[in-house]
Amino acid sequence: MGFHVESPTRFFGAHFACFVATLLLLVSNMQCHAHLSPTFYDKTCPRALTTIRTAVRTAISRERRMAASLMRLHFHDCFVQGCDASILLDPSSSFTSEKNALQNFRSARGYEVIDSVKSRVENVCPGVVSCADILAVAARDASVAVGGPTWAVKLGRRDSTSANQDQAEADLPRFTDSLESLISTFKGVGLSRRDMVALSGAHTIGQAQCLTFRDRIYNGSNIDAGFASTRRRRCPTVDGDRNLAALDLVTPNSFDNNYFKNLVQRKGLLDSDQVLFSGGSTDSIVTEYSNNRALFNSDFVSAMVKMGDISPLKGSSGQIRRICSAVN
Repeated sequence: MGFHVESPTRFFGAHFACFVATLLLLVSNMQCHAHLSPTFYDKTCPRALTTIRTAVRTAISRERRMAASLMRLHFHDCFVQGCDASILLDPSSSFTSEKNALQNFRSARGYEVIDSVKSRVENVCPGVVSCADILAVAARDASVAVGGPTWAVKLGRRDSTSANQDQAEADLPRFTDSLESLISTFKGVGLSRRDMVALSGAHTIGQAQCLTFRDRIYNGSNIDAGFASTRRRRCPTVDGDRNLAALDLVTPNSFDNNYFKNLVQRKGLLDSDQVLFSGGSTDSIVTEYSNNRALFNSDFVSAMVKMGDISPLKGSSGQIRRICSAVN
């Protein structure tokens, strides 16, 4: 019986071709995982989305206000370093915490809800789902829980290993901002003035502290007199800084377009709300949304998706934190 000896050229050529094919497959898979996709966890953690949704619904059923808080966390996260869950990090020896930034201190809330959600997801799929993605999904689920629109959340973000309080104070909008300043802030992260107005509509389920609107209700000129008088009952000239008031008096617990109707009637609670309807370039958008809830919902969804795309960490960048408040 004879033996067939394969030529070295054919042998190494075949194995080299196999190696190249394998390499190309690996590169392809890496490229796929470097892009955000609603199906990112379908195979690695198929129960992730239902686990998040259940936990978010439970939290909001206990406190309706939590819906606005969770949406605001996602917003304040994405505007600083991108959507990377940096807002969730506690201070450490190597960085300051964004939780202590002026725009977040004693006002941003819901951290414990995200921690609880993360714990539940970790029990199902350890080390797979990022805190940044949990923030994005929780914001969507919060919208739905209070009657707002839904959308497909792109997934695959990774978590930052640092936070920046100074950057947060520089990049986040303030309740005293002018219209021009707000437009510039949103433009800086790739969002249009229409996106800005649509995202502001989430204030329809929010609340504000007395110290943020006291000057407006006592000294403002572009404000309905009856509205100002009503608001003064819970916000005296002295004391009561932390007293809360709904940003929308009409339907404070429902996601709708009453926020914009209020602005048209000069009943915006914050200066940064009313400037959206004060004779400027966004008046027409506010009017559109006040007359067309479906249009507002549609534009809100588009703006949320765009905001979720702000500078995410992908691929091998960052990490998947085991605990959202601390780097691994």
